[in-house]
Amino acid sequence: MRPQILQRDDTKEFFSEEKCFINELSNSIADTEVSIAQARVLVDEVTRWHKLEGVTERYVILSGTGRVELADLDPRDVQAGDVVIIPPGCPQRIRNTGHEDLVFLAICNPPFSQSKYLDIDPN
Repeated sequence: MRPQILQRDDTKEFFSEEKCFINELSNSIADTEVSIAQARVLVDEVTRWHKLEGVTERYVILSGTGRVELADLDPRDVQAGDVVIIPPGCPQRIRNTGHEDLVFLAICNPPFSQSKYLDIDPN
């Protein structure tokens, strides 16, 4: 791998089927170890129940407050600075419980691809 600097491009942010905004900050064949995306959940919104097959995901909460639900764990409140570690195949969702957008980095190893995403929301 060669050194590189990736510039943020807010024009690439899109609304995903998961019910949040995603901006892929780093997800390319130039880095086969991880992908990094910024996720943004609007006030009073919750993402769909989903899981990632074969991918460990880490949320790094940047701003806002939320409530994370993971598999059989009790729901937990999160805020800026918290890290959520989500093993492969673990059902998950996150709710914005605050009065501003909930913003976090989603760091995936191996890198995220849509083929690894499985929507398991009953609705």
